[in-house]
Amino acid sequence: MISSIEFFMYRISDLLLAPILLAILFVFFFGFYSLGQIAMQTVQRKNHRNDFQQADIKNQVPGFDLQNFQATNENVDFDTVEVFAFKRLEFLKLVTKVAPMLGLIATMIPMGPALKSLADGNIQGISENLSIAFAGVIFALVAASLTFVAVSIKKRWLAQDLLVAKERLEAANAEKNASPLKAVQSEASAEIA
Repeated sequence: MISSIEFFMYRISDLLLAPILLAILFVFFFGFYSLGQIAMQTVQRKNHRNDFQQADIKNQVPGFDLQNFQATNENVDFDTVEVFAFKRLEFLKLVTKVAPMLGLIATMIPMGPALKSLADGNIQGISENLSIAFAGVIFALVAASLTFVAVSIKKRWLAQDLLVAKERLEAANAEKNASPLKAVQSEASAEIA
């Protein structure tokens, strides 16, 4: 009974190797893609910093995600803007945390066949399986490192932009609340005159 369970688990783990390696390739290329996005957004933020500082809630500014979200969604409150900021980081953070786990899985799966090859005296089998194991973990760690850099930079930008968004929303709300008061005051002035 136990040997059949072991054989079943061995076969399943063997079948998982290809999807795990594909997932590692995906996160590896996604890491470079996310760094490219950060580089492009850095240039946009640098070029449009003055536009951002002078913008109000209704203006879109390239490179400033929260500003653009506010501009395209009228009457949005701060909590909604904050949730949008968290969503912008969600997938990057997920990849940063999952990539090392995928690397560990890609390391452990070939270890079984490598140890079996060692027991059989098959040196070539050992080297083939260990090369897969080490390549998988290296690719996964590079992907995690790249996305960690992207998450760190994006988190700082979003925190800075959240402060500005909060100030602009408070100013817009204060202006809305002041408008009815001004209308009442002007009506009262007209009645007195």
